[in-house]
Amino acid sequence: MQSSADEAQLLGMLLKMAGAKRTIEVGVFTGYSLLATALALPEDGKVVAIDPDRESYEIGRPFLEKAGVAHKVDFREGKGLEKLDELLAEEAAAGREAAFDFAFVDADKPNYVKYHEQLLQLVRVGGHIVYDNTLWAGTVALPPDTPLSDLDRRFSVAIRDLNSRRAADPRIDVCQLAIADGITICRRLV
Repeated sequence: MQSSADEAQLLGMLLKMAGAKRTIEVGVFTGYSLLATALALPEDGKVVAIDPDRESYEIGRPFLEKAGVAHKVDFREGKGLEKLDELLAEEAAAGREAAFDFAFVDADKPNYVKYHEQLLQLVRVGGHIVYDNTLWAGTVALPPDTPLSDLDRRFSVAIRDLNSRRAADPRIDVCQLAIADGITICRRLV
C-alpha cells in the first residue's frame, strides 16, 4: 500500500523541477511518498498530509524525524473530501486562492474525481496534481465482463472514469505513465 521506489523518485524530481513549496498529499498510509515529498521540498516548504488513519502515519513519523523533515509536514487526520473542504475554507479565509504548487493523491479511488475538483481550486495554474494507481493492475484496460473481485471491479470502474474525464478535461494537460501501478500527472492550465 505504499508508493514504489521509482515512483517516489519521480515525485521528488517533479517537485524539484516545479520549485514546489506548498503541497498536498491525500492518502498517507505510513508516509513513504510523504517522506519523498518532504525531502524534495525546500527548508521552508510545507506538505499538508491528509489521512483518516493516524496510527499508520505514526509508524512512519520516526523516519520523517530521522530525515530532519518532520517540521515540513502538517498532518491532518480525517477523510480526504472533508479535510480538503476545510483546507479550501482556510485558504479563502487567508485570502489565498489556488496557492498550492503540487498535490499527490493515493487514497480512496472512488473519490478521485471529487478530489480532482477540489484540488483544481487549491493548486495554482501551472501546478501539478498527480494520481496513483491509475492502471489498477491493468484492469482499466480489460473488457467490462472480465471476472474481477468486487473491490477490483469497483476501483477499476472509478479509475476508468477518472482517466476518461482527465483525458477530456480542457483545464489540464495530462500524462499517464506505466510506473508502479500507473501514475497520472496533470498540469493545471486554467
